[in-house]
Amino acid sequence: MPTHVPAEAHGDERGALLAFLEAQRGGLRRAALGLSEEGARRQPTAGELSLGGLLKHVAETEQTWVETAREVPHSLVRTQETWPLSFRLAEGETVAGVLAFWDEVARRTEGFIRSVPSLNDTFPLPEAPWYPPRATQSMRWLVLHLIEETARHAGHADIIRESLDGKTAFALVDEERAAQQGA
Repeated sequence: MPTHVPAEAHGDERGALLAFLEAQRGGLRRAALGLSEEGARRQPTAGELSLGGLLKHVAETEQTWVETAREVPHSLVRTQETWPLSFRLAEGETVAGVLAFWDEVARRTEGFIRSVPSLNDTFPLPEAPWYPPRATQSMRWLVLHLIEETARHAGHADIIRESLDGKTAFALVDEERAAQQGA
């Protein structure tokens, strides 16, 4: 889970964007370090968010956006009725399972972004009242949007984790490093 985004090779915009996306993913993942399954399901703030639910939501959202950009059928379709399910772990779902799913989504995202001829290439946005009719966006916009979405929820995750047990991302990173050095 990277905490530092190294400088990209000169002119490697894709690499830089993908590194920043991975850094934001790492921030969200770190919030769940050492947390029990019960803790990952708890909703300690005024809202209904849990860490497990945030992990699931961000993984599903990334998958959906990349499938939209690839112009393939979505493997998961959320309706207005099922949208709230993307924010909570269902019976039988675990943090480890959601993280493994997200790792696969991230692998596919990187492969797709590295395969497009240009970050200027466009894809049609879904029909929705908040987009203009027949709107398109660039692959660059896609990666920036994923960075924004992941970063927003990483901030939520920090607040939730601190509300659960007082731990912050920096404390969790220190604990992880100490555990790795002791192993």
